[in-house]
Amino acid sequence: MGDGKKLSSLDASFLYLETPEMPMHVGSMAIFRLPEDHKGDFFEQFKAMLASRLHLAPILKARLEKAPLDIDHPSWVEDDQFDIDRHIFRASLPEPRDRATLERIVGWMHAKLLNRARPLWEFYVFEGMKDNEVGLYSKMHHACIDGGAGAALTNMIYDLTPVPRQVDPPSARPKAGQEPRDIAATLLNAYTQLWNQPLNANLAKGIELPRSGKSDLGSILFDNAMYQIESAVRFAGSIPSMLQSVSDVVGKASDPASRRSLASMASPPSILNKSISSERSFAGASISLSRAKALAKRAEGKLNDVVLALSSGVVRRYLEEQGALPQKSLTAAVPISLREEGNTEANNQVFGMICGIATDVADPKERLQTIIAQSTKSKEMSHPLRAFMPQVSNVSMLGTPILVQILALLYSRSSLSDVLPPAANITVSNVPGPRQTLYAAGAELLHIFPVSISAHGLALNITVQSYRDQLDFGFIAGANIIPHVQVLCDMLPEEFERLDKAFAPPPRKSAAS
Repeated sequence: MGDGKKLSSLDASFLYLETPEMPMHVGSMAIFRLPEDHKGDFFEQFKAMLASRLHLAPILKARLEKAPLDIDHPSWVEDDQFDIDRHIFRASLPEPRDRATLERIVGWMHAKLLNRARPLWEFYVFEGMKDNEVGLYSKMHHACIDGGAGAALTNMIYDLTPVPRQVDPPSARPKAGQEPRDIAATLLNAYTQLWNQPLNANLAKGIELPRSGKSDLGSILFDNAMYQIESAVRFAGSIPSMLQSVSDVVGKASDPASRRSLASMASPPSILNKSISSERSFAGASISLSRAKALAKRAEGKLNDVVLALSSGVVRRYLEEQGALPQKSLTAAVPISLREEGNTEANNQVFGMICGIATDVADPKERLQTIIAQSTKSKEMSHPLRAFMPQVSNVSMLGTPILVQILALLYSRSSLSDVLPPAANITVSNVPGPRQTLYAAGAELLHIFPVSISAHGLALNITVQSYRDQLDFGFIAGANIIPHVQVLCDMLPEEFERLDKAFAPPPRKSAAS
């Protein structure tokens, strides 16, 4: 990681918002099948394979280094005491050693915080499952990774054939020592960045004010003053684009139709929008990807609309059974990737929108049609802000880390999410994955169920990963809100059949008739 790469504001926010009740790591529960003639120790083979490829993903050997007194964002530095045995573990699975048992254990393990003194990831291998299956539970802090960067890690871990590919070893290079961060230098750097935010450098191109080039205090203050003048110019240059983004949103919101649309998308209170405990409930389920795509085409929508409709269907049914279905439609927070094609950086490049999911509509066909219309409006409203988000995500404010951590802890302890109106009712995310069959250490990957984040006020998270011709749904919830999230998974296949049948083409008339 070189001399240290400072986290962006967006990446660092996942650290600051973390509390014992709200871990901010993401993961997956992968299911493999060993070949019938498999010999040897899969755990040791998998660990050796991963160890030989760690250099392909430097974030796996990077630990956090905090700024002095938490006055600025931390940095990633190479862990000079890295030990792979602290990150990959052989786990035991009690009888009956099936997927349901594995899901319960994954839910329990996902509630445990990662050790911030080490690189922020862990793998657990569960051998001895039925039908020659092996389970792999992985978790990695969200400060390191989003869905797009996760796909890059998938390419590092998996192979396209049962025989693992040969990976060139890392090139030899001298190991740089880690210099402790000087508090005075850190303060000056943070102060400089406060006035030198990279909002828009277009106006500042060609403007280069003089620098002293000296290291005495007077020269440093002079250089800092020059930075402030340049930053004022850059900030002034950013104002037109910022105002244009705000103007676009205000223009849409001032339209009567848009105002009605915004009002309809407001989130009603529900039993899902309460403070969560430090325990989790997890389960996974799969449906056909090709059938889901065909359904989306017949409905004149997108695959993501079908995912929202299925999530809406199971949540509506669950709340009905609990006697707690709000009359107004629930909403979903839907992450949107800002990652450009080919970008594999291990960081977060995401944006989000709020979309109504029509839980107030009983008919599945009408529900999907309503969701398609709602998601189109949500995208139109959020589009003007998308270009602005990458700039905001890198804004650094002096003292932000300790302030945000204090506020996050107060929010967690005060149970404010029990009384504040929810920004959204559930989280639904759809992550595209590989279509071809993947292997790891000779074992065939059967499923990869996402295990995401439950938060105060957003107890239920439904994340979907596509793989081969299937959509693998991962349901996770605060166990005090939904003790057994498996009940939602059990509803998914039936909801899919109902929705698919609602959009089935009319039967063809025979030639005789």
